[in-house]
Amino acid sequence: MTRRTAFFFDEHCLWHSAGQHALVMPVGGWVQPPAAGGLAESPESKRRLKSLMDISGLSRALDLRTAPMASEEDLLRIHPAEYLARFKTLSDAGGGELGDHAPIGPGSYEIARISAGLAIEAVATVLCGEADNAYALSRPPGHHCLPDHAMGFCMLANIPIAIEAARARSGLTRVAVVDWDVHHGNGTQHIYYERDDVLTISLHQEGCFPPGYSGAEDRGSGKGLGYNLNIPLLPGGGEDAYQHAIQRLVIPALERFAPELIIVASGFDANGFDPLARMLLTSESYRQMTRTLRQAAERLCGGRLVMIHEGGYSEAYVPFCGHAVVEELSDVPTDVADPMLEFLRLQQPNADLQAFQRERLDALAASWRQ
Repeated sequence: MTRRTAFFFDEHCLWHSAGQHALVMPVGGWVQPPAAGGLAESPESKRRLKSLMDISGLSRALDLRTAPMASEEDLLRIHPAEYLARFKTLSDAGGGELGDHAPIGPGSYEIARISAGLAIEAVATVLCGEADNAYALSRPPGHHCLPDHAMGFCMLANIPIAIEAARARSGLTRVAVVDWDVHHGNGTQHIYYERDDVLTISLHQEGCFPPGYSGAEDRGSGKGLGYNLNIPLLPGGGEDAYQHAIQRLVIPALERFAPELIIVASGFDANGFDPLARMLLTSESYRQMTRTLRQAAERLCGGRLVMIHEGGYSEAYVPFCGHAVVEELSDVPTDVADPMLEFLRLQQPNADLQAFQRERLDALAASWRQ
């Protein structure tokens, strides 16, 4: 059955610029300016996703929306005024390095507020029943951002901002955040680490970013103990690792928590062509993960599922991953065929590595239940 899927987009998000970089390295010294491309976190993967949706006809089946920028009141629920003032001052001055691997350009402060605003409205639209589910093509991303410190291309904590706005406006109480971006969702974890009303789950490549972090032992503290679940995956784990982790860890955790809303931090940097990770997922991997979480949302919280775009740096391949996700959310098939699907399926790990990874995940699941 076709579902009412709202898709939130604003062209301003594609105009966020962080100056000259080669992948993640600022140009200068021994780093030569690139002949093409630039910073890994470029607008092209998102622009090409939206363009593919338009050309395939998928966009016409969606409830296309935009949103106002997040208000100062919205931001102050997460970020201190001093941080916001520092961000705006640097943005107004033309940009620079706001934190750790968080370069910004002119106007980035206002664009980041628009990005957070898309997340706020995506959540609000699902909660009020105007859509069954929603996708926000937010940029810049947000899951690494701490309250007072930008990092990893993230300047505002989009998902926590959206959660706290919904809590203030609609009385939302229990939210689960499933972060499948290939990098650890350290910002979201930090913000909710001592709270029991938000379950935070991160599936990520072990040791990738923040550098060296695994996190399997970090389960929250105080009231939040048992409400933070990290699932570190070995590089090259591929589709089998993600599917096993979702079935053995993510779904049981969601069922125990019984959320009113599930939010996915939808990064596509676990795909097999991403330059900043090594996890070998395909577009069909993302379609299946979306299906599994959509079905979980239907059982647990009336289908209320919101996806907020995070990372993903393969400009050519991210569009196929994102397109598969939105097809699954809306139950609208198109003629789009992934030209690299079979190639990536040939790169999946062998049976021995799959078995080893499953043993690790089963051990993590057993310890989590204790």
